[in-house]
Amino acid sequence: MSKSSTPQPSNSLLLRRQLQELTKRPVQGFSAGLVDDDNLYEWEIVIIGPPDTLYEGGILKTRLSFPPEYPLQPPKMRFITPMWHPNIYPNGDVCISILHAPGEDQYGYEDASERWLPVHTVETILISVISLLSSDTPNTDSPANVDAAKEIRNDLAAYKKKVRRLVRQSAEAAWD
Repeated sequence: MSKSSTPQPSNSLLLRRQLQELTKRPVQGFSAGLVDDDNLYEWEIVIIGPPDTLYEGGILKTRLSFPPEYPLQPPKMRFITPMWHPNIYPNGDVCISILHAPGEDQYGYEDASERWLPVHTVETILISVISLLSSDTPNTDSPANVDAAKEIRNDLAAYKKKVRRLVRQSAEAAWD
């Protein structure tokens, strides 16, 4: 490993503190823990589908993977639970502005202030994801999942039915 890709002790300390904070004072709607007790850079997050949304009742599993440069660079977030949403890639990767590398957007869709800033925490990321899932009108302008975006525009009832089915399956899988 090159020196720049070696995790710094301060990064580990920051991640440990954020995990302890979420454990001591859980935020409604999600829980966080390590995938492996020996690796502070891989977190498992369980999001409870927000009430009064298509995702209500869902138990949605995700992974947060932190780079060695955290907090200067954002983590990656991926849903393990199958999802159908225009801002979540078919492989589960989450596409929201605060998870995009800092700086100007080469395509001009996002202002630099909307992108990753080192002041963001796991909590602010998760609140953004819960907000994404709570939106009645997901962003279909620059979709991560083109098929889900098309379905919203062309057959909203079919989109909602597919999401509800996945949410029901996520809840059933949680009890297996």
